[in-house]
Amino acid sequence: MTTSIAEAILQGAHKLRLAGVPEARREAGSLLAHVLDRDRSFILTHAEDVLDQQQLDLFHRYLDRRADGEPSQYITGHQEFFGLDFEVNRDVLIPRPETELLIETALKLLPDAPVTQAAPFICDVGTGSGCIAITLAHELPGARVLAVDISPDALAVAKRNAERHAVADRLDFVVSDCLAELAGPTAPSFDLIVSNPPYVSDRDLAGLQREVREFEPHAALAAGEDGLAVIRRLLVESVAFLKIGGWFVFEIGFNQSEAVRRLIDANTWEELAIHSDLQGIPRTVALRRVS
Repeated sequence: MTTSIAEAILQGAHKLRLAGVPEARREAGSLLAHVLDRDRSFILTHAEDVLDQQQLDLFHRYLDRRADGEPSQYITGHQEFFGLDFEVNRDVLIPRPETELLIETALKLLPDAPVTQAAPFICDVGTGSGCIAITLAHELPGARVLAVDISPDALAVAKRNAERHAVADRLDFVVSDCLAELAGPTAPSFDLIVSNPPYVSDRDLAGLQREVREFEPHAALAAGEDGLAVIRRLLVESVAFLKIGGWFVFEIGFNQSEAVRRLIDANTWEELAIHSDLQGIPRTVALRRVS
């Protein structure tokens, strides 16, 4: 018995739908496209093509993983962010569309400096897959970027992504708990510090979707009783590494904007803006160091 692309997608969508996976047909099609190493348009235009047994077996293994709750990005090993393709695995958080607002905010604050002049120096704290650091380096060809993360395994993924996007010559990587490892007599001084820190409260972690709660790294998600432990640290630690007039731009979670405002020391920081994402949720905080 033979199975066509169209038939395989129907079977896959049925399996995922029974498992409660949203947009089951789209997800089945994406997984099959990955099996075939083709894009979605190929799937649509070759619906009658017959799959061989090896392709079918791999497709069903992927379906089993997705039905068990594993995010499709970890199954395929890819996620698009700001128009770039990033390798992802369970060592790193999956880049979210709302984090693109952080990139847009940073780019408005820090236009590219010509290579012949002083290049902007950027630090990405908690870089994970490197999506923020690499995207900024890609968009700002004169910039130098230091990417830090507490996880050596995450940095290994970020390094591969930097090579993939041909910016590795302008990125450095440091294993560090926030900015702790940068301290010392030769501490760097940045024009911009940017971060998508963990900001889920410990009590809210259990309420996250299963595919987030059980598969994505908890260290990249949760940050103490109120979710602000890392943000609280960075508001203090970043002062020593940021030039006067430099910017600190970071992401926050749902309903955290007022609590974050109360943490901002007006003697140190000027609040430029708190930008909302497309759902109207305050998402990105932009500060300037004033002293």
